[in-house]
Amino acid sequence: MATDLIIRPAIAGEEDALGRIMFEAIHAGPSAYTTAQKSAWAATPPSGANWAARLAPMDVHVAEAHGAPVGFMARQETYIDFTFVLPDWQGRGVFAALFARTEAAARAAGLRRLWVHASLMAQPAFAARGFHVIRHETVPRNGETLDRAEMEKVLT
Repeated sequence: MATDLIIRPAIAGEEDALGRIMFEAIHAGPSAYTTAQKSAWAATPPSGANWAARLAPMDVHVAEAHGAPVGFMARQETYIDFTFVLPDWQGRGVFAALFARTEAAARAAGLRRLWVHASLMAQPAFAARGFHVIRHETVPRNGETLDRAEMEKVLT
């Protein structure tokens, strides 16, 4: 893991920065999806009041390096809804650090299970942390279809 990485709770007002991380991860990172599929997934970076309201009820952890967010993971109850890391920070332990914090918070809350709809790129990272595939899915999104997997981890 990068030694200059801090994992912390999200700070009010940084939602747009997290939306840009999501957009960059989808569009500039390694991908098994076509350009059309990536545009259907996120045509623009999520931002504004609706995006902030979507994140508000979630337990959001941010990976920060050099004073700026480089990744985030958002969980609502047992569901991990968002996990994105800037392309330049992928493969440097950011996902592992974010998941460790998210899993610890879930355990502290007494949760017995975590689950996720994992993209093709995220599936190996979740599998490496003990998740298994419940089922593979193809979902429609803005005129395209995206393959993903529903995965879960039982917390013992």
